[in-house]
Amino acid sequence: MNSSLSRRQFLRMSSQNVGTLLRDAREARGLTQGEAAESLGVARTTLSAIEAGNRQVRPDELLHLSEMYGRTLNELIGEREIISDFPSQFRASHLARAAGDVEAELLAAVHQFQRLCEDYLFLETTNGVSLRRDYPPEYPIMLNQAEQSGQDAATTERNRLGLGDGPIPDLRQVLEDEVGLRVFTIPLPSKVAGIFAYNEALGGCIAVNELHPAERRQWSLSHEYGHFLTARHRADIAPVQPSFRPNAFERCADAFAGAFLMPATGLQRRFNQAAREAGGLVTPVEIMRLAIAYQVSFQAMTFRLERLRHLPKGTWKRLTGKGFKVREAQMLAGLQINEKAGSGLPIRYQLLACRAFEDGEITESHFARLLRLDRLEARAVRLRFLEGTVANNELDGSLFSQELLPGVETVPQSG
Repeated sequence: MNSSLSRRQFLRMSSQNVGTLLRDAREARGLTQGEAAESLGVARTTLSAIEAGNRQVRPDELLHLSEMYGRTLNELIGEREIISDFPSQFRASHLARAAGDVEAELLAAVHQFQRLCEDYLFLETTNGVSLRRDYPPEYPIMLNQAEQSGQDAATTERNRLGLGDGPIPDLRQVLEDEVGLRVFTIPLPSKVAGIFAYNEALGGCIAVNELHPAERRQWSLSHEYGHFLTARHRADIAPVQPSFRPNAFERCADAFAGAFLMPATGLQRRFNQAAREAGGLVTPVEIMRLAIAYQVSFQAMTFRLERLRHLPKGTWKRLTGKGFKVREAQMLAGLQINEKAGSGLPIRYQLLACRAFEDGEITESHFARLLRLDRLEARAVRLRFLEGTVANNELDGSLFSQELLPGVETVPQSG
């Protein structure tokens, strides 16, 4: 759905034009009117009226039809040039290099990612709001100095966002609320750490692998943010194991992630303090504490300290060569891992879905599909939001007040 369309404008679109597009999509899928109507849960005559332009298609029906026909929402309402398929952005590089089952798995993940982003846009349009974007211009990459370009971008971006030089308590919230990115934490193929894509309609979109540890997700999110800032129109699928010879864009994104999550000045201050408290002898325990404070892996922290020359070069390699096991050492030292909850769909996405359901804009089955849950689980989500709001006496008991939707701008309604 065109992000510039309000819900009222959508409802005033030519029913005949939409009906023709729906008919073409059904026929391309090889379905009869009777088969499609049965899946939609309406009479064949009702679907016939929709396709003839004599009856307006409802938003929940449109979503169901898009799933049935294997089309995006944009394809079904005729704005195909605005939202281009994400797979086409990856096909020239990532998907082309994959083979067989790997390619199919990656393609399925990319399709799932795009569908989530389009559903997010659908919920915004249905609710008459839009995501407020605060995107800086792309930071330049000097291909012969990719690492330095990434570090420079990290410093500039931290200053732009007013993050100081300490750890970032909730990176996902910063990127969603302050920058206006769509961030999903979802199950991805085991070899994929994260996905990034961008187009004008959907904006910047990032997915990180929900199945990975919290510190891995933190790094993946920062890495993909680096791609957004430095190579916005170059989609990325970040592998768990980077290639032996990464290109300049990957080197830049990795350098960005390290400098953005662990800025040199703040890390030096904390490292010096840890060294003083340890009597000048820094052990793996002090490094583990720093890693937990910055929500990164022990390996990432060690490499960063090596790069900043606070640790001798090769420290990580020597530790692993001696059989050092990070998780075992953390347990022996009694260190707790910050396993942040930030998994799944954005809170704002869930709130928009709840508001659309409460306002009667979508059915309960559509509500559940949008949340990727069955109906009982979806009801529990709605109840949790309601109880949480009322119990905390927030906004006079209103679940869907504007203040609960950070990063939102109301879309002007015409007419």
